[in-house]
Amino acid sequence: MDGPFHPGELRAQQLAGKGSSGGAIRDYMPDQHREFFALLPFLLVATVADDGWPVATVLCGAPGFVHSPDPTTLRVAAPSGAPVGARVGVLGLDFGTRRRNRANGTIAQADGAGFTIAVAQSFGNCPKYIRLRDVVPAAGEGGADRVAPAVSHFEGLGEPARRMLAAADTLFVATTGGQYGADISHRGGAPGFVRIAGDTLTVPDYAGNRYFNTLGNMLVDERTALLVIDYASGDVLHLQGRAEVDWDGAAAGLPGAERLWRMRVQRGTLRRAAVPLRWRLRPQD
Repeated sequence: MDGPFHPGELRAQQLAGKGSSGGAIRDYMPDQHREFFALLPFLLVATVADDGWPVATVLCGAPGFVHSPDPTTLRVAAPSGAPVGARVGVLGLDFGTRRRNRANGTIAQADGAGFTIAVAQSFGNCPKYIRLRDVVPAAGEGGADRVAPAVSHFEGLGEPARRMLAAADTLFVATTGGQYGADISHRGGAPGFVRIAGDTLTVPDYAGNRYFNTLGNMLVDERTALLVIDYASGDVLHLQGRAEVDWDGAAAGLPGAERLWRMRVQRGTLRRAAVPLRWRLRPQD
């Protein structure tokens, strides 16, 4: 690419009638990003499976489990399951400050203890649509004594998945721009901002940084993954399906939306109490 955006992102900017120079997208992490990642007790990660489908996950550890030994390297002390050379995108998010930073690249090293990312892009995101929460360890977390979460797999959308989506004020969206890499981004709104009809989800797209990383990836490869965390129980929902952007969807009964996208869910996985953290909504938010 001649600049920070691949053809899908440029096409998305054209269809939206707005774009960005991408001047804040760097090929290294500034010190403030490196220091921020090291403070986090969890990290959102997108990888690409052998079959080409994006996979979204959340990894947890004591602050410092993510660290940056140099401006183009990010080390994560938790296994991703992805091999060396795999495309990867990460999102660091602090619900207590609404700060979020992203880094995309490839896995340069991986073992049972974790993986190392060779960073190709690093950038921040605006704090919009993030509700303030405080994070605490889950009660009874006992390290090696922790019971493995109950896991269920399903086709389409099951009733537990529908309930989680109906209550959610946050989605994490993993996409792949084909040869251009993997990416994970945040989507937020009031509980119920995701509309559900059968196995199809409708998600409003609000004003943002005008990079159109997610929608640009969808134009290249419609395969999409969603991650939803139940902040009270630690349940984690992972969905995969095919997404299509409606560039004229602002009038579709979704207040404030500039456009929308729809995802037809093909399959999913629900892991009960999979995250050893809980997030408490701040009353003043």
